[in-house]
Amino acid sequence: MILHRPRMHSIMLVAILSLDLGSRALAGEPLELVKVAAERAIAVLKDPKLKAADKKKERIERLKEIINPIFDYQEMARRSLGAHWRRRSPAEQEEFARLFRAFLEKIYSDRVDLYEGEKVVFGRETIDQDYAQVESTMITVKGEEISVVYRLKRADAGWKVYDAVVENISIVNNYRSQFDRVISKSSYEDLKKMLKEKAG
Repeated sequence: MILHRPRMHSIMLVAILSLDLGSRALAGEPLELVKVAAERAIAVLKDPKLKAADKKKERIERLKEIINPIFDYQEMARRSLGAHWRRRSPAEQEEFARLFRAFLEKIYSDRVDLYEGEKVVFGRETIDQDYAQVESTMITVKGEEISVVYRLKRADAGWKVYDAVVENISIVNNYRSQFDRVISKSSYEDLKKMLKEKAG
């Protein structure tokens, strides 16, 4: 069974949706990408017309339109499957990437109501050729500080997030360990079945 660390995903989602845009210090493209997406997402979260219970689905769809473009789900899927990715055909890789994306979207959608006005303070932005890292600290409403580091890769369409390290735990590495365990003990088909069930 896939144990997806609900706390990690909740923190990652809330961090993306609660970036403190009050500071307009000079930023490189990776940091600016996340800031702009966050600004739009916060507007959706604060929109009183979308706060009603019967508007949750619409709120989630609006957030997906904002957040999905900044994520490289193909890269996340590839890294999460690890060595098993190379053993799959191109068609299987595409199928797995779509399934992995649906799986993550379901997790985030289930936790979209967790935003309580948390703030995020940015640290260093590091760019090394086609890879970048943006350090941040999320401050909860209780004053708890949580480290969140975003990892980005330059693609044809620009910079995209492919991983987040929450409290020194990489979400991608966490999945790679779990997926490898499932495939080793069972099969790749069983892994797909589990992901489909959780994405449903």
